Amino acid sequence: MSLQTRLKGAVGPPDNDSRHLLDPHARGIPGRAAMRTFDDADEVDLLIVGCGAGGAVLAQRLARAGWRIVVLEKGPFFDPDSDWVSDEEGARSLYWTENRVIGGEDPVELGQNNSGVGVGGTMLHYAGYTPRFHPSDFETHTRDGVGADWPLSYWELKAHYERVEAELPVAGQDWPWGDPHSYPHSAHPVGGAAERAQDGARAVGIEMRVGPVGIPSGTFGNRPHCIYRGFCIQGCKVNAKASPLVTHVPDAIAHGVEIRADSMATRVEVDERGRCTGVTYVKGGRERFQRAAVVAVAGYSIETPRLLLNSTSRRFPKGLANGEDQVGRYVMVQGAPHVAARFPDLMRMYKGPPPQISSEQFYETDERRGFARGFSIQTVGPLPIGWAGHVLADGHWGEALREYMRDYNHWTTLGMLCELLPRAENRVTLAGELDLNGMPIARLDYTQCDNDRKNIAYAKSKLYEIWEAAGAQDTLEIDRYAHLVGGCRMGTSPEESVVDRDHRAWEVPNLLVADTSAMPTQGSANPALTTMALSSRLADRLVAKAAPSASATGAVAVRRAVAAA
Repeated sequence: MSLQTRLKGAVGPPDNDSRHLLDPHARGIPGRAAMRTFDDADEVDLLIVGCGAGGAVLAQRLARAGWRIVVLEKGPFFDPDSDWVSDEEGARSLYWTENRVIGGEDPVELGQNNSGVGVGGTMLHYAGYTPRFHPSDFETHTRDGVGADWPLSYWELKAHYERVEAELPVAGQDWPWGDPHSYPHSAHPVGGAAERAQDGARAVGIEMRVGPVGIPSGTFGNRPHCIYRGFCIQGCKVNAKASPLVTHVPDAIAHGVEIRADSMATRVEVDERGRCTGVTYVKGGRERFQRAAVVAVAGYSIETPRLLLNSTSRRFPKGLANGEDQVGRYVMVQGAPHVAARFPDLMRMYKGPPPQISSEQFYETDERRGFARGFSIQTVGPLPIGWAGHVLADGHWGEALREYMRDYNHWTTLGMLCELLPRAENRVTLAGELDLNGMPIARLDYTQCDNDRKNIAYAKSKLYEIWEAAGAQDTLEIDRYAHLVGGCRMGTSPEESVVDRDHRAWEVPNLLVADTSAMPTQGSANPALTTMALSSRLADRLVAKAAPSASATGAVAVRRAVAAA
């Protein structure tokens, strides 16, 4: 048994002091007033677009290696004490709600469920669920004849999964699926609603485990214990739930990173050789330009392709790094319907982290099901406004809707994450309409394949089996999607991908893509942890290549590191 296992929760991660840098009495991020700043004319070593799971980890890691870094973030620098409230409608500031066009046969609603804005990114309003991808996710084409193989393996990410799990930290029972492993913090207690789901699952032969969630099961430095208030996806006002805002931003600032909030990147600029020179952005209604030796785009799977497609030039007339028409393609979501069940007892499904228990028993391909790949199952806990959306989706209006709302505390909900396959025609393009900054808005076209539809239908049937075995009096369902990956995927050649195994654009040697858009497949797991692990790996590789020498220091060494990665 390892020392970490014996001392669960007592040993913190090395090389990240964020938990100690937080104020024990206030939720706002300290150090902002004294944060290092750069002039636009300064050529920083690295300019990162987006301060979410990918961008924040990359900034924190490289800042500790001495890199001079500016992060541009479209949204604000939130203070949980003053900006967040215990109210669903009041959480709208966390979501990217600007206009986007959606199309295809199965259009994906964009906004609250899959798009975030602000320092911390979409993880500000994720549910806290932090599973790893499985080893099979990295070679679905080789194993199952679908999707695409990644140009790197699970085993290259394993140490980074472990490192990030210690930083968040992740709490949960020992995990038997994929690559079996344990977590740094013990599992949280389970509420009555989750116990009822667990009983039903056990009755039909489905194994459930508690967690994993990025919420310490106890205090963690100056971060408090979870108070089980149920507002995980509305922003954790107490700072118990992990997000880059509390897990990586404080340490990044302490090591000299400037996070420039309320700054919308509109173009990545290049010189006559096709090398990035920096980023044009809008702040306070004024267009500005920040010089940089290297640019990393980490704006998520809609805004990253949008920015690159808008960055046209004489050398790149179809968009930056888009000579092979790959930018924006292979965008994926997860099928994420919910099935709710009513019981005579009070369930109070909102109490505790929404993913209290989960199962990956159906994650891998089983040919007997009639489709490739699989899905995971989790408890979820919609609050009253979200619950009203569930009721409406099941066709109930007027008096029936009011009755379902009055009955809220007798209901509990299971959801699933179905792995939907990458398709070239599922893509982000630029629409004709312009936003307030004069930038074309994004359009996402999405259509499921037959394998996707079979996967979702089978997964739903399992949720109904669980609730029937648990003795549910009534059920209702809502069809929905979750998460976004792809759009600038990594691969082994420019003909079928945008970046290589080290996130470097094939056509632009000092352009990196460091977010979910680089993922070739989706998996049946929330992608946040994998995004962070990928950025952790990328940072290590860049640091190893950028060791100063007599002939190369500062920005010169950084350029060489990226070119050699």
